[in-house]
Amino acid sequence: MEQGCLSRATMGRLPGYLTYLRSLPDDTRYISAAAIARALSLGEVQVRKDLSAVCGTGKPRVGYERAVLAAAIECRLGVHTGCEAVLVGAGRLGMALLGFGGFAEYGIEIACAFDADPAKISRRVLPLSDLPSYCRLHQVQIGIITVPPDAAQETADLLVGSGIRAIWCFAPVRLELPRGVTVRYENMALSLAHLHQAITHTS
Repeated sequence: MEQGCLSRATMGRLPGYLTYLRSLPDDTRYISAAAIARALSLGEVQVRKDLSAVCGTGKPRVGYERAVLAAAIECRLGVHTGCEAVLVGAGRLGMALLGFGGFAEYGIEIACAFDADPAKISRRVLPLSDLPSYCRLHQVQIGIITVPPDAAQETADLLVGSGIRAIWCFAPVRLELPRGVTVRYENMALSLAHLHQAITHTS
Protein backbone atom coordinates (compact mmCIF):
# COMPACT_ATOMS: atom_id res chain seq x y z
CA MET A 1 0.00 0.00 0.00
CA GLU A 2 1.61 3.24 -1.12
CA GLN A 3 1.89 6.23 1.14
CA GLY A 4 -0.77 8.65 -0.06
CA CYS A 5 -3.41 6.02 -0.87
CA LEU A 6 -5.01 4.34 2.14
CA SER A 7 -7.52 1.52 2.03
CA ARG A 8 -10.92 1.91 3.65
CA ALA A 9 -9.90 -0.66 6.29
CA THR A 10 -6.79 1.31 7.19
CA MET A 11 -8.77 4.56 7.39
CA GLY A 12 -11.20 2.78 9.69
CA ARG A 13 -8.40 1.90 12.11
CA LEU A 14 -6.81 5.35 12.24
CA PRO A 15 -9.24 6.85 14.80
CA GLY A 16 -8.40 3.99 17.17
CA TYR A 17 -4.69 4.63 16.79
CA LEU A 18 -5.18 8.34 17.39
CA THR A 19 -7.31 7.78 20.49
CA TYR A 20 -4.65 5.48 21.93
CA LEU A 21 -1.82 7.91 21.18
CA ARG A 22 -3.73 10.73 22.85
CA SER A 23 -4.29 8.57 25.95
CA LEU A 24 -0.58 8.00 26.57
CA PRO A 25 1.22 9.95 29.33
CA ASP A 26 2.60 13.31 28.23
CA ASP A 27 6.18 12.17 28.78
CA THR A 28 5.82 9.30 26.28
CA ARG A 29 8.08 10.35 23.42
CA TYR A 30 8.29 7.16 21.37
CA ILE A 31 5.82 4.35 20.68
CA SER A 32 6.32 1.18 18.66
CA ALA A 33 3.93 -0.55 16.29
CA ALA A 34 4.20 -3.64 18.50
CA ALA A 35 3.06 -1.70 21.58
CA ILE A 36 0.11 -0.23 19.70
CA ALA A 37 -0.85 -3.65 18.37
CA ARG A 38 -0.82 -5.15 21.88
CA ALA A 39 -2.82 -2.28 23.36
CA LEU A 40 -5.52 -2.47 20.68
CA SER A 41 -5.50 -6.27 20.25
CA LEU A 42 -4.54 -5.99 16.58
CA GLY A 43 -2.02 -7.88 14.49
CA GLU A 44 1.43 -6.33 14.64
CA VAL A 45 2.04 -6.77 10.90
CA GLN A 46 -1.21 -4.98 10.09
CA VAL A 47 -0.45 -2.10 12.45
CA ARG A 48 3.05 -1.78 11.04
CA LYS A 49 1.66 -1.56 7.49
CA ASP A 50 -0.94 1.01 8.50
CA LEU A 51 1.56 3.26 10.26
CA SER A 52 4.07 2.93 7.43
CA ALA A 53 1.43 4.10 4.95
CA VAL A 54 0.63 7.11 7.13
CA CYS A 55 3.99 8.13 8.52
CA GLY A 56 6.71 6.05 6.89
CA THR A 57 8.84 3.62 8.87
CA GLY A 58 9.68 4.19 12.50
CA LYS A 59 13.15 4.38 14.00
CA PRO A 60 14.86 1.04 14.74
CA ARG A 61 14.33 -0.17 18.33
CA VAL A 62 12.31 2.86 19.44
CA GLY A 63 9.49 3.14 16.90
CA TYR A 64 7.70 6.39 16.11
CA GLU A 65 7.80 9.77 17.75
CA ARG A 66 4.37 9.91 19.33
CA ALA A 67 3.73 13.56 18.49
CA VAL A 68 4.80 13.13 14.87
CA LEU A 69 2.71 9.99 14.40
CA ALA A 70 -0.36 11.58 16.01
CA ALA A 71 0.01 14.66 13.79
CA ALA A 72 0.28 12.50 10.67
CA ILE A 73 -2.89 10.59 11.60
CA GLU A 74 -4.73 13.82 12.40
CA CYS A 75 -3.76 15.12 8.97
CA ARG A 76 -5.11 11.99 7.27
CA LEU A 77 -8.37 12.24 9.21
CA GLY A 78 -8.73 15.95 8.45
CA VAL A 79 -8.96 16.79 12.14
CA HIS A 80 -7.77 20.38 11.70
CA THR A 81 -9.58 21.19 8.47
CA GLY A 82 -13.05 21.19 10.01
CA CYS A 83 -16.18 19.60 8.55
CA GLU A 84 -19.88 20.19 9.09
CA ALA A 85 -22.49 17.45 9.11
CA VAL A 86 -26.28 17.59 9.28
CA LEU A 87 -28.64 15.13 10.89
CA VAL A 88 -32.15 14.15 9.82
CA GLY A 89 -34.47 12.77 12.50
CA ALA A 90 -34.68 14.64 15.81
CA GLY A 91 -35.83 11.72 17.94
CA ARG A 92 -34.01 10.45 21.04
CA LEU A 93 -31.09 9.00 19.11
CA GLY A 94 -30.78 12.00 16.84
CA MET A 95 -30.81 14.46 19.72
CA ALA A 96 -28.24 12.39 21.61
CA LEU A 97 -25.90 12.54 18.61
CA LEU A 98 -26.57 16.24 18.15
CA GLY A 99 -25.57 16.89 21.76
CA PHE A 100 -22.43 14.73 21.70
CA GLY A 101 -19.28 16.83 21.70
CA GLY A 102 -16.79 14.07 20.95
CA PHE A 103 -17.01 14.48 17.17
CA ALA A 104 -15.06 17.73 17.46
CA GLU A 105 -11.95 15.75 18.41
CA TYR A 106 -11.94 14.48 14.82
CA GLY A 107 -12.72 17.80 13.18
CA ILE A 108 -16.45 17.16 12.68
CA GLU A 109 -19.37 19.20 13.96
CA ILE A 110 -23.03 18.27 13.65
CA ALA A 111 -24.23 21.76 12.86
CA CYS A 112 -27.96 21.11 13.22
CA ALA A 113 -30.75 18.60 12.83
CA PHE A 114 -33.79 18.58 10.56
CA ASP A 115 -37.20 17.09 11.22
CA ALA A 116 -40.59 16.98 9.52
CA ASP A 117 -42.47 17.34 12.84
CA PRO A 118 -43.26 21.04 13.51
CA ALA A 119 -43.41 20.29 17.26
CA LYS A 120 -39.68 19.48 17.27
CA ILE A 121 -38.49 22.68 15.61
CA SER A 122 -36.09 24.67 17.81
CA ARG A 123 -32.85 26.64 17.58
CA ARG A 124 -30.86 23.56 16.50
CA VAL A 125 -33.68 21.59 14.87
CA LEU A 126 -34.82 23.10 11.58
CA PRO A 127 -37.75 22.23 9.30
CA LEU A 128 -36.95 19.42 6.90
CA SER A 129 -37.99 21.65 4.01
CA ASP A 130 -34.96 23.86 4.77
CA LEU A 131 -32.46 21.02 4.31
CA PRO A 132 -31.58 21.53 0.61
CA SER A 133 -30.96 25.26 0.90
CA TYR A 134 -28.98 24.87 4.13
CA CYS A 135 -26.70 22.18 2.70
CA ARG A 136 -26.00 24.18 -0.44
CA LEU A 137 -25.42 27.44 1.44
CA HIS A 138 -22.99 25.85 3.91
CA GLN A 139 -21.56 23.30 1.45
CA VAL A 140 -22.32 20.40 3.80
CA GLN A 141 -21.20 17.02 2.48
CA ILE A 142 -21.98 14.62 5.36
CA GLY A 143 -25.49 13.60 6.37
CA ILE A 144 -26.66 11.46 9.28
CA ILE A 145 -29.90 9.47 9.10
CA THR A 146 -31.72 8.71 12.36
CA VAL A 147 -35.25 8.33 11.02
CA PRO A 148 -37.49 5.22 11.11
CA PRO A 149 -36.67 2.53 8.51
CA ASP A 150 -39.64 3.35 6.28
CA ALA A 151 -38.42 6.93 5.88
CA ALA A 152 -34.71 6.18 5.42
CA GLN A 153 -34.60 5.86 1.62
CA GLU A 154 -36.61 9.02 1.05
CA THR A 155 -34.32 10.83 3.49
CA ALA A 156 -31.24 9.53 1.71
CA ASP A 157 -32.62 10.71 -1.63
CA LEU A 158 -33.22 14.16 -0.16
CA LEU A 159 -29.69 14.30 1.26
CA VAL A 160 -28.10 13.26 -2.01
CA GLY A 161 -30.20 15.78 -3.90
CA SER A 162 -28.95 18.44 -1.48
CA GLY A 163 -25.32 17.75 -2.33
CA ILE A 164 -24.48 15.26 0.43
CA ARG A 165 -21.65 12.91 -0.58
CA ALA A 166 -21.34 10.74 2.56
CA ILE A 167 -24.09 9.25 4.73
CA TRP A 168 -24.00 7.74 8.21
CA CYS A 169 -27.15 5.64 8.44
CA PHE A 170 -28.60 4.41 11.75
CA ALA A 171 -31.77 3.00 10.19
CA PRO A 172 -31.67 -0.82 9.81
CA VAL A 173 -32.08 -0.75 6.02
CA ARG A 174 -29.89 -0.92 2.92
CA LEU A 175 -30.03 2.26 0.90
CA GLU A 176 -29.99 2.59 -2.87
CA LEU A 177 -27.47 5.31 -3.59
CA PRO A 178 -25.82 6.67 -6.74
CA ARG A 179 -22.17 6.02 -7.47
CA GLY A 180 -19.87 8.42 -5.68
CA VAL A 181 -21.90 8.54 -2.47
CA THR A 182 -20.26 6.82 0.50
CA VAL A 183 -22.41 5.19 3.20
CA ARG A 184 -21.59 3.80 6.62
CA TYR A 185 -24.26 1.69 8.35
CA GLU A 186 -24.63 1.62 12.13
CA ASN A 187 -26.90 -1.04 13.64
CA MET A 188 -26.70 -0.79 17.42
CA ALA A 189 -29.23 -3.56 18.02
CA LEU A 190 -27.18 -5.94 15.88
CA SER A 191 -23.98 -4.98 17.69
CA LEU A 192 -25.61 -5.72 21.04
CA ALA A 193 -26.91 -9.04 19.70
CA HIS A 194 -23.35 -9.97 18.65
CA LEU A 195 -22.14 -9.28 22.19
CA HIS A 196 -24.91 -11.42 23.63
CA GLN A 197 -24.05 -14.23 21.25
CA ALA A 198 -20.37 -13.97 22.20
CA ILE A 199 -20.95 -14.35 25.93
CA THR A 200 -23.54 -17.09 25.37
CA HIS A 201 -21.06 -19.19 23.39
CA THR A 202 -18.23 -18.68 25.88
CA SER A 203 -20.21 -19.37 29.05
